[in-house]
Amino acid sequence: MLERVLYLQPYITISYDFLNDVIIAYWKGEQTLETVKEGCERILYHLQDQLSSKILNDNSEVVSVWDDASEWVAKDWFPRLRVAGCRLFAWVESPDVFSQLSKEKTLDFGVRQIIVTSFQNKEPAMAWLKAMR
Repeated sequence: MLERVLYLQPYITISYDFLNDVIIAYWKGEQTLETVKEGCERILYHLQDQLSSKILNDNSEVVSVWDDASEWVAKDWFPRLRVAGCRLFAWVESPDVFSQLSKEKTLDFGVRQIIVTSFQNKEPAMAWLKAMR
């Protein structure tokens, strides 16, 4: 995997995997409505900038509830991702139950025209994205 870091903050690192044409978002620590919105906007920007259609969204190091952002992510951000060309979204879950519940709440609002698949760790998530050319 050949990655270039595109954006770096204490709560998120966004990189681009050149070989697999995947935007990778590594979320870290506690998340708030503000960090989720800022991180999501940066992911969208870099998806458009790289002309990619695949995102690996890694929440494995998230340690908090962020359900106050769930509706915004589902109803505002995901539709804009779709318009920007996102087709595949591999979501690596956090071991934190509250973060998992926040993700489930987001998906309960409904995501259309993007295939979202959940994984327990990064390796199968990336393998799925590679297989879904």
